[in-house]
Amino acid sequence: MIDAHHHLWNLSAVRYPWLEEKSVMRFFGDPSPIQKDYLIHQFKKDCKPHGFNGSIHIQVGAKDPIKEAIWVDNITKNHPDWNMKQVVFCDLTKSEMIIEIEKFEKLPSVAGVRQILSRAPGKEAGSILLDNIATPIVLQNLKILSRLGYSFDLQLIPEVMKQASFLFEKVPELKVALCHAGSPHDRTKEGIKYWQEALKSFSSLSNVTCKISGLGMFKHDWKIEDFRPVIETCLDQFGSKRCMFGSNFPVDSLYSDYNTLMSAFRTLIPKSFHEAIFRKTACEFYAI
Repeated sequence: MIDAHHHLWNLSAVRYPWLEEKSVMRFFGDPSPIQKDYLIHQFKKDCKPHGFNGSIHIQVGAKDPIKEAIWVDNITKNHPDWNMKQVVFCDLTKSEMIIEIEKFEKLPSVAGVRQILSRAPGKEAGSILLDNIATPIVLQNLKILSRLGYSFDLQLIPEVMKQASFLFEKVPELKVALCHAGSPHDRTKEGIKYWQEALKSFSSLSNVTCKISGLGMFKHDWKIEDFRPVIETCLDQFGSKRCMFGSNFPVDSLYSDYNTLMSAFRTLIPKSFHEAIFRKTACEFYAI
């Protein structure tokens, strides 16, 4: 089994400015409980009892993305029993992105790139990438990623899905992972309906795979039924072969332990889909 979206951090090895900020609330809540090391042995302890033996590490706002990537790559070398690939950060708005990519090419564990378009409504709704999404350089850099065999992890909110879809339909050869099911932040009946309609702009693109992850970030006190409309919509629009599970740990550990999260997913996802969503889709997407 593969956990397709998680993070690790060592606060003495790599600097993460957002983790170093004290008494600052984030869109996903109070980060203070996770402002400490979360290492591979802790992650294994959380997920191995459920049958996981591999994962996808996602970049997480390090001050030096190359340093973070080297640190993660060393983890893969020192833990050959654990099948881990990583998704790194590159700035697609820069013409010199190819120079950074060349550095990442030296690291065997690198499978893809993530640059966040938008995290949440309000002050975290925008980004440099979103501001420049229609510029030729962004499209050019996405094509470079595809040509080199890398995928792209896409994080954004429903309000900008349609706008973003116009870009990604221009690169049908690029494998795109839609992080956190497209961040359905409004869980009211009207909010879910809005997200469902917006989601179609990406589920209609055959090169996009949906990562069902981070569902607790916008519903901190969640119960299993809170996840049902999100998971069922993803399965309905993408199908099991284009959906994969991600824990988003340790961020989602703010809302539940791994056991509770897995219990909810195993209950809500039909057993006939487990093989695809908990293993096969991620293995094929990230070439594990």
